Amino acid sequence: MKEYKNYKNIKASALRYDKEKEDAPILIAKGQGKIAEKIIEIANKENIPVVKNKALADILDKLDIYDEIPPELYKVVARLFAFIYKLNEKASEDLKFKHPS
Repeated sequence: MKEYKNYKNIKASALRYDKEKEDAPILIAKGQGKIAEKIIEIANKENIPVVKNKALADILDKLDIYDEIPPELYKVVARLFAFIYKLNEKASEDLKFKHPS
């Protein structure tokens, strides 16, 4: 895992969204410093995309765990989820191309 020189200044958050069960994405983890490093480490280990966005991390840090994100964040979070979906779709296509059935 990448060690951050000034780890006390880093923040990380994790969101979950299940459109069948939830009206909006839910904050499921957040932290600063070593906790943020651990969140990023787990995401990397589980192949969960990590997106660097300091402004969003600052806003999410003000929420409580298991809070839905506020409506003001819907658009930016939707864009992030769309970006991640496209990454996953491309990775899936790359695997199909490399390993034909």
